[in-house]
Amino acid sequence: MNNGFAGIGGAKSKLMLGVAVVALVPFFMSTFAANVTVGSGALEFGQGSQQAIACDPTVYVSIGEEWFSQPTPTDSSAGFFRVKAVTISNLDLNSCRSKKLRMRLINTTGSEIPIGASADTRVLQIVIPDVDAQVSSSDATYLQLASLNGDGGVVGGTLVAAASLNISGTSIYDGSDLSNTSADVTYYLDPTKSLVNIDGQIVGRTTVETVNNPKR
Repeated sequence: MNNGFAGIGGAKSKLMLGVAVVALVPFFMSTFAANVTVGSGALEFGQGSQQAIACDPTVYVSIGEEWFSQPTPTDSSAGFFRVKAVTISNLDLNSCRSKKLRMRLINTTGSEIPIGASADTRVLQIVIPDVDAQVSSSDATYLQLASLNGDGGVVGGTLVAAASLNISGTSIYDGSDLSNTSADVTYYLDPTKSLVNIDGQIVGRTTVETVNNPKR
């Protein structure tokens, strides 16, 4: 099974779904489905698996790519499709309330890809708001957006990422209506495109994890 995110066209299977969309500015969206077992269980990604602890039995991961120009002396049109955003869809905010939601990218050889200003940044994390009435938000403070190393430790310095939580409108994954029990969470990798520009062709898989965030 092909794990690549950057291919154009569509291919469906029980574990993976690829979709390409072309806009006025070249932009691609690759979508992958992963069943996440409640408790300690295996997340299957075609070739191999990752361990995860999750609060929702089924979530979907979408990778958004956009053209990044990188001209050379011999080719003024050179460039690549950079990873612009990663969206987790079909997320139940009621069962995941107060949980830390983490995302990381894995390359085609099985190594974590740095996704921040520091090479130590391997994870982006938000905390699902612990509120009765969920609202859509792109406020990094409200969502407690943070960059972490591979072991879950906070990486200091400049945070070159953004995030949003959406419960209204339609899902990036399949166009279904968003709600408290079927929300989209999107992580944006360096919206300025000045420090983090990951070639989509090197991304082989993603992991989505939830971590209990006990009240004190």
